[in-house]
Amino acid sequence: MNKDESIRFAAKYLEDLLSFFGINVAVYSTIDDEVIQLSVPSTSLNSLLIGKNADNLRALQHIVQAALIARGGEVTRVNVDVADYKRQRADRISDKAEGWIKRVRETGEPMRIDLNAADRRVVHKLAEDYSDITTHSEGEGRERQLIIEKIKITEE
Repeated sequence: MNKDESIRFAAKYLEDLLSFFGINVAVYSTIDDEVIQLSVPSTSLNSLLIGKNADNLRALQHIVQAALIARGGEVTRVNVDVADYKRQRADRISDKAEGWIKRVRETGEPMRIDLNAADRRVVHKLAEDYSDITTHSEGEGRERQLIIEKIKITEE
C-alpha cells in the first residue's frame, strides 16, 4: 500500500470501527511528518472515544496502526484526535511549559516533570524556540521524565 492508499485505508478503517459503536461520522485525514493524522468530529460520545487519560484514544490509534502494519502500509504511524482533544491539550501543555521555561531561566535550576510521551514532545518542540534552554528525557517507561534546564555557557 503506497502513502495515499495508507491514508485512505486508515481513515476508512477508523470510520468502520466507529460505526461498529454506532458513531457514523466522516473522518478527516492528512499526513504530517510521515504520521497519518485522523480527526474525528465531535459527537455525543466524545468522552467514550477519548476515555480516562485518553486511554481509549490511544487504543484506537494502536488498532488502526496494527491494521496498517498488517496490510503492509507504506506509512504506519497514526495519530487519532477526537473533537480536537489532543490539540487543545497540547495548547494547555504549551502554556504550562512557557511558565516552566520562565522559571528555569529565572532561577537557573533545572526542572523535572512527569509527562507522557506526547506531552514531552510538545515541550521539546517549544523549547527549540529558546536559545538558552535545553530539554531531554530520562528514565524508562512510565517513569520517564522531562528535564528542562538552562544551557550552561562556559568561558574559555
